[in-house]
Amino acid sequence: MRLNKYIAVTGAASRRKADELIAAGKVRIDGKTVTTPGIDVADGQSVSVNGREVSPAAKKLYYILNKPKGYITTTADEKDRLTVMDLLKDLPERVFPVGRLDGLTTGLLILTNDGEFAYRLAHPKHEILKTYRALVRGVLSKEKLAKLRRGVDIGGYVTAPAHVRIVKQSANSVLVEIRLGEGKNRQIRKMFAAVGCRVAELERTAIGGVRLGYLKQGHIRKMTRAEIEMLLGE
Repeated sequence: MRLNKYIAVTGAASRRKADELIAAGKVRIDGKTVTTPGIDVADGQSVSVNGREVSPAAKKLYYILNKPKGYITTTADEKDRLTVMDLLKDLPERVFPVGRLDGLTTGLLILTNDGEFAYRLAHPKHEILKTYRALVRGVLSKEKLAKLRRGVDIGGYVTAPAHVRIVKQSANSVLVEIRLGEGKNRQIRKMFAAVGCRVAELERTAIGGVRLGYLKQGHIRKMTRAEIEMLLGE
């Protein structure tokens, strides 16, 4: 298996990040530093990243977490903030989050120890749509709605066309369902800000055909085989 793919499969880094680590001399095979991403890792060889030995998990694990507010989507935080890993202390196995939800956003987060699965889900070429519900403050006119659907400038980047549907509207707020295939940092909040509205609450309800359902905040469940195959397109 190619070295960069091997590192991705272990979950230590994405393929792109693995290439950077290899180029920076942070990866060793059998104790020797390698700088060629395309080199093959043979059976029985030892691979270390940043001084820590990594290897593919023997058993692949796939979970769904309903992330509450106030938790950072990372495996460790230098500022000692709460992370989603603090919600997984009862799990005997090591898993890591696929993609990110910002600290104020709640909802569906996938966790796994399968690096290749995580790579496929995160890669833009697979165009896996993600569905959110946003409680938005302000008036969302037809003109603003049309702009969101066409794509808006969120600071040097114009978003791709998105599906935006009004679920419920009141005098000064609106509940919106939005579905998009992109995942820029705080993208939805920036999209609504670009049309003069503020997102007060944001929840991810689905990734592809996999839905959050009635899972309570802070709780996890195992993904079904059908859900895994749905995301892999099998």
